[in-house]
Amino acid sequence: MTEVVQSPVARFTLRDDGAAKVTATDREPEQSPSRVVLVRPHQFTPNPETAADNRFQQRMLEALLPSAVQGAVQRAALESARRVAGAAYAEVTELGRRLEALGIGVDLFDDHSAETPDSVFPNNWFSTHPDGTVTLYPMYAQNRRGERRADILAHLQETYRVRRVVDYSSAERFGEYLEGTGSMVLDHRERLAYACRSRRLSPGLFSEFCRDFGYSPVLFDATDGTGAPVYHTNVMMSVGTELALISSELIRDHSQREHVLGVLRDSGRTVVDLGVEQINRFAGNCLELNAHGQRYLVLSTTAEQSLTGEQRERISEFCTLVPVDVSTVEAAGGSVRCMIAGNHLPSR
Repeated sequence: MTEVVQSPVARFTLRDDGAAKVTATDREPEQSPSRVVLVRPHQFTPNPETAADNRFQQRMLEALLPSAVQGAVQRAALESARRVAGAAYAEVTELGRRLEALGIGVDLFDDHSAETPDSVFPNNWFSTHPDGTVTLYPMYAQNRRGERRADILAHLQETYRVRRVVDYSSAERFGEYLEGTGSMVLDHRERLAYACRSRRLSPGLFSEFCRDFGYSPVLFDATDGTGAPVYHTNVMMSVGTELALISSELIRDHSQREHVLGVLRDSGRTVVDLGVEQINRFAGNCLELNAHGQRYLVLSTTAEQSLTGEQRERISEFCTLVPVDVSTVEAAGGSVRCMIAGNHLPSR
């Protein structure tokens, strides 16, 4: 039997099938998941609906698609689009292969649709939690809302111990958005939620999420060199088990900057501060994963090449660097962390 409880924004679906029940005390929260979900696009292309506030995407488009940008003939543009789609497909395939080779569980789903150009970034529309919760999120761009897939949700419910589904997606009707673990960086262990203000994150909905899940909010402002808000928190910071990477320089207000750094350090993290140019090369868009007690920091080759020798040494004290080439996907404004939806659900 399934019980559905309505709230003004979130919809909670509670499973009452005995075997699927799990409590928060069943499992210690793990910051680094050992399983992930990937979505492999067959018709990948940078999303025109998200380019307005994604400066990473704007910078990459001309370099990746010069024929389209410079007004080449239609045939050449179509051939360029086919090459881009094929390259993105290959990059997700290789990412999944690399993770599996490390011993990380991978659930890989294909997307054949041309209507969901950003489906390669599933961490924005759902997240999973160690207490058996799956959360669905409201998306800013209309053409991203179709990324929410019933088959992926059903697979999680059938394969893992899902106690409840919390659905905030109805907030889209009111112009409220919260794009999952793109707009928030979650510290599962210390119950902290880091978030920078942007049009992809509504502060009221962020506060509601924190109340519902028992996180303490750490809300701040971050802007790039032009003064534009950083569109997603996970492009400028990453929180692992003992290590945190962040570009504190993007937090222009000194008191906010010191507060965020203080919270990170008080949580027991060693902080590696990244420069703005390193953020432009996706060094902040990384994710710590674990397999058989070994921690890995997965990031793009673009990001890894931007690190200094000192930063590499510091990171290597806590985890092994795993660079993966996703340069085509990076043209859509996100990198490796955006491509990975961590699976924190308990096994059956």
